[in-house]
Amino acid sequence: MAVKIRLLRMGKIRNPQYRIVVADSRTKRDGRAIEYVGIYQPKEHPSIIQVKSERVQYWLSVGAQPSEAVQRILEKTGDWQQFKGLPAPPPLLVAEPKQSRTEVYEAEAKSAAGVADTPAKSTKPAKKVAAAPEAAEAKPDQTKVADRAEPNREAVAETAEDPAGAGADAS
Repeated sequence: MAVKIRLLRMGKIRNPQYRIVVADSRTKRDGRAIEYVGIYQPKEHPSIIQVKSERVQYWLSVGAQPSEAVQRILEKTGDWQQFKGLPAPPPLLVAEPKQSRTEVYEAEAKSAAGVADTPAKSTKPAKKVAAAPEAAEAKPDQTKVADRAEPNREAVAETAEDPAGAGADAS
């Protein structure tokens, strides 16, 4: 029985996701597999490649033949070079782990409340404390501006033309 290491397609239309499988060469592409040895998701950035290295090494040692696509994937992970005795390739790009939304929300809430321990976030409450006395000083200035504005309104009202006619109320 000829054994192949190949890709089994999964996923949706225009969103392929593959499993790397060991299967009999006579089975269908998406047919029954002997063993699942990894995953490959090409649409992610960077592509997700996870391979069970020791199982792939076992199957290669007993004569399983990788398809061309799987051989390229194994070259990227270094399993093909390990099997052939060649030097290892450079490491793969790996996406940064995503923070959960609750952690992000809690960190933002702490920084907004001024409870955070980080120095960059601890400067924000100091600015709020410094801004509070300025706001108290700004209130009398605003009232003075309002007092200055009232005579201007009266002066404008006295100089405005009377729509009923000149001196209609003056008699």
